[in-house]
Amino acid sequence: MRLRAFLPSALAAVLALTPAGPAGAANDPDYVGAASCGNCHAEQLSAWRGSHHDLAMDHANTDTVLGDFDGAEFTAHGVTSRFFLRDGRYFVTTDGPDGELADFEIAYTFGVEPLQQYLVAFPDGRVQALPLAWDTRPADQGGQRWYHLYPDEPIDADDELHWTGLQQNWNYMCADCHSTNLRKNYDPATDRFATDWAEIDVACEACHGPGQAHVAWARQEPSLREADVRLGLAVRFDDRQGVSWPLDPATGMAHRQGDAITRIEIGVCAACHSRRGLIAEGRERDPVFLDHHLPALLTEGLYHADGQIQDEVYVWGSYTQSRMHAAGVTCSDCHDPHSLDLRAEGADVCARCHLPTTFAVAEHTGHPEDADGVDCLGCHMPATTYMGVDDRRDHSLRVPRPDLSLEFGTPNACTQCHADRDDAWAAEAFARLWPDPAEPFQHWTTAFHQARAGRPQAEVSLATVYGKAGTPDIARATAVRELAAYLSPLSGQVLERAARDDSGLVRLAALQTLDAVPPANRFAVAGHLLNDPLRSVRGEAAAVLAGTPRNQLDVAARGALQRAMKDYYDWQMLNSDRPESGLNLGNLSLAAGSPTQAERFYRQALSRDPAFTPAVLNLAELYRNEGMARESTALLHQGLARRPDDPALHHALGLAMVRSGDTASALDELRRALALAPEVTRYAYVLGVALNSVGQVDEAVQVLDTAREHHPNDRDLLFALATIERDRGNRDQAEAWARELLRLNPADEQAGRLLSELSEASTENPGSE
Repeated sequence: MRLRAFLPSALAAVLALTPAGPAGAANDPDYVGAASCGNCHAEQLSAWRGSHHDLAMDHANTDTVLGDFDGAEFTAHGVTSRFFLRDGRYFVTTDGPDGELADFEIAYTFGVEPLQQYLVAFPDGRVQALPLAWDTRPADQGGQRWYHLYPDEPIDADDELHWTGLQQNWNYMCADCHSTNLRKNYDPATDRFATDWAEIDVACEACHGPGQAHVAWARQEPSLREADVRLGLAVRFDDRQGVSWPLDPATGMAHRQGDAITRIEIGVCAACHSRRGLIAEGRERDPVFLDHHLPALLTEGLYHADGQIQDEVYVWGSYTQSRMHAAGVTCSDCHDPHSLDLRAEGADVCARCHLPTTFAVAEHTGHPEDADGVDCLGCHMPATTYMGVDDRRDHSLRVPRPDLSLEFGTPNACTQCHADRDDAWAAEAFARLWPDPAEPFQHWTTAFHQARAGRPQAEVSLATVYGKAGTPDIARATAVRELAAYLSPLSGQVLERAARDDSGLVRLAALQTLDAVPPANRFAVAGHLLNDPLRSVRGEAAAVLAGTPRNQLDVAARGALQRAMKDYYDWQMLNSDRPESGLNLGNLSLAAGSPTQAERFYRQALSRDPAFTPAVLNLAELYRNEGMARESTALLHQGLARRPDDPALHHALGLAMVRSGDTASALDELRRALALAPEVTRYAYVLGVALNSVGQVDEAVQVLDTAREHHPNDRDLLFALATIERDRGNRDQAEAWARELLRLNPADEQAGRLLSELSEASTENPGSE
């Protein structure tokens, strides 16, 4: 059977547009280089020289390479790598893409302290990051050695995390933040890169924007210069202009005085000091963060429930949670923007706004004033180690709360220092020192913990976080995003307000939540966001609203949808070196009513990574919906041949076998999926229902109840248990499950009807059990 070739006009118009050809960053005349800037700004250039920005990336040579390439060897995971020089060039012998040892030339150094990585260039323009790094710390601190960035993960050549694989590709993963005016220049037709830059490191114009117009301004007559209030600059950092922070002796704290708070500087810094995805190049000319990036929220796995850093999330996401950010403190209030050094050493930087006579005393710290290791940074900015040796401080600047650690399992600075003590000890000590602590500024821990545990009361808690005045935008956005699992009239109202929020981050979260809403109902909530001033919001709106029935749209709305779809298409094509791009465009095409185009994009995703499970699953589902069951099942088998332990593929194959009538094989596949991923409640639910349908009731109940023990708030598991027990005549147990459902959510109408049904049956047949 052939796929339908229907292509809606909006999508057809977008796909008919030819993407722009590669841009030549190296020859861009608008970029003049740091040396030119230094002609007038010698002091700033001198401070920048030798900074982490200056040394972010460089060509490998005797001046830049810090590692031992004098025949040094390092063994990890059964592979012995050797680092050596040949004809003045740097090489490593290590396992290549085929798993065999080979010699690879080091093209670039990457970073400088506390570690230095090394990059290898391949003929197709790919640049890959070695997993072996040089620890640049002094030897007495454990440094001056080779070490493996993944010491606990043996990674074979066929693993995507292998250094020659997709996830270690510099062009996509790293390049944008280590050079100036970087252009990836990926050609999807040839699957090759021609990545280039204006300057190899993070130089003046990476932050200030292209300098040619500023140089031209500086060369004008004074009268002409005075007429240009922007000084020819693409970016003006006026955040601190006219702002002072006088200290209040009564509180011991400084308070901002000056004009309204602006966020230009933080947006520029966030472009690289945040966990985010790139959606458009050219931020140097127009540094609107959400026009070029899609940032991560405070989600599970990235951040702890209270917002403390967990995975490698950098700084922006934690800092924007802080009181400092809310008060208008900007990055360069604490950090020199050119040398990147703190403006004062260690905790002395805090003393510039917080009087030591008020805060560096026992009454505030709970420690003797001469105690070792007690300072502002240790208590309010605890560090987490990444990449083996890199200690990075949490910038949410929070009050340590070991009592919350006891309740929610979040970390606290107290036991990080007192490593021989537990949270209970720390909580008791904290309560003794501060018996009545105020509500934390970061007040959302309970709500996010409830949401992660799947508790029904999370809906009200999340709505409260969103609506509470003074809550940071990133927390409000996260609350909205988490509401996707709790859509009801209450959360629907929150979603409608969030879609019109002043914060672009919150509007983005509202769109990401709309996936849980039927396509026909989405436009009424978010149709206006197709014309949003932010590119990220418009693009996300296009992805979510592409399935809107065209007869619901007037001419203006259709035009807005087409323009927003162009934004989204450009966004995905920028990242067309990744399989996720093909997946996203396939989903867009399918939503817009073009399965033929969707198939092409899903195939594009699989050409980038043949083992990319989401594309396998979506293409298999597309084939199934088009009546191509045989092709769908064959694709799933192909996926399992590449990823034999992928639970999602086993689950999908099990469902396909259920539909084909091969029940025995289906149950085997569904059991396998659950065994591989017992934490996925959906797998337990489907297996339980399938077992019950073929009369294997005892095993069904066992599967569902085992999953419920680990996920006691999962409604689907509880409802399945209630109905199975009802159907096999165990009314008392069925009533118990129904009552549990209502305890978790008294507004659960379906559970209420079930309990009424069971109660009536019990009254009519009192002696039936």
